[in-house]
Amino acid sequence: MKLLRIVIFAKAALPGFAKTRLIPALGAHGAAELARRLVADALVRALAARVGPVELCVTPDTADPVWQTFALPRGVQLTDQGEGDLGARMARAARRVLEGGESVLLIGTDCPALDALRLQQAAAALKHADATLVPAFDGGYVLLGLNKFHPSLFSSMAWSTNDVAAETLLRFNKLNWRVSTQPALHDIDEPEDLKWLAAV
Repeated sequence: MKLLRIVIFAKAALPGFAKTRLIPALGAHGAAELARRLVADALVRALAARVGPVELCVTPDTADPVWQTFALPRGVQLTDQGEGDLGARMARAARRVLEGGESVLLIGTDCPALDALRLQQAAAALKHADATLVPAFDGGYVLLGLNKFHPSLFSSMAWSTNDVAAETLLRFNKLNWRVSTQPALHDIDEPEDLKWLAAV
């Protein structure tokens, strides 16, 4: 059976760098502290799913001193996102994992509801589909699972808009891929989303 890898995309939890849209509600240091907690929580959930290796793909790169102070759980690989917009960075990671012979689940750290069970469900979906998607209620997505690579899934995408999930599904359709779409979840992007922290 094909191996699967969870790749978690994360920004360093630095004031003014991470979760900046939450600064009006939490302040720069409060938003950074929440970002740190979300990264740590995402790692715990990914490891608890036990579906395959877990990788933390970060910016700034792994040579930055900020990562020397981050307590990385045993067995988690730390890798660089590299340059470019979100699409270019996700494409680079997805291509690397898929060309290495593994399936991939790409996730962020913004969705506490993306728990171990939902990660297991996404992994199971890839046994019968070319791709799987967990949409966010805001129109983006919180998980993209792939058994194969195509650059159109990442290029010329209006990231951080409410059209990303729908546009991704349209592109899957043009590729004639078998896709398993999972139930939508809430992510934590804007101050009004903070209420979903208490719901998980």
